[in-house]
Amino acid sequence: MRKLSYSGGCQCGAVRYHVDGALEGAHLCHCRMCQKAVGNYFMPLASAANQAFTLTRGEPKWFHSSDPVKRGFCENCGTPLFFKTIGSPTIAVALGTLDDPSAVPPERSDGIISRVTFFGHINELPNNEIDRSDLSGGIESIRSTNHQHPDHDTDNWPEAAS
Repeated sequence: MRKLSYSGGCQCGAVRYHVDGALEGAHLCHCRMCQKAVGNYFMPLASAANQAFTLTRGEPKWFHSSDPVKRGFCENCGTPLFFKTIGSPTIAVALGTLDDPSAVPPERSDGIISRVTFFGHINELPNNEIDRSDLSGGIESIRSTNHQHPDHDTDNWPEAAS
């Protein structure tokens, strides 16, 4: 059975949202506009009914990537969050911004005319752990100074220092 309640937000925690209902049409969009919007090879999206969607913290900034479409992002950290067709009864959320991104697996690929040629071979790449030996203190220096919002709702963020 599919989950029917989702929370998510940006990397810094300034914008948080909740979907009280289904996320439909989960897909990877490979179109060039989505590639540029997220700075990646594709953008994972799924749609929620407007009435099921609530901002629970902050307000996104919006950029009209075309006349009928706007994209919401956090103005503090730059995280791409939403895709909205003007007048549509739905809003699409970027699946990587969900607190549990694995809860909504993609069902299809869209915009494949712009899909990068090596996409079908990504799973053949070697898997390596990040050691970050280039940093003083290695990966622990990142973990111990992490400013990223946790993957759950918080009453306050950033949390007050104790």
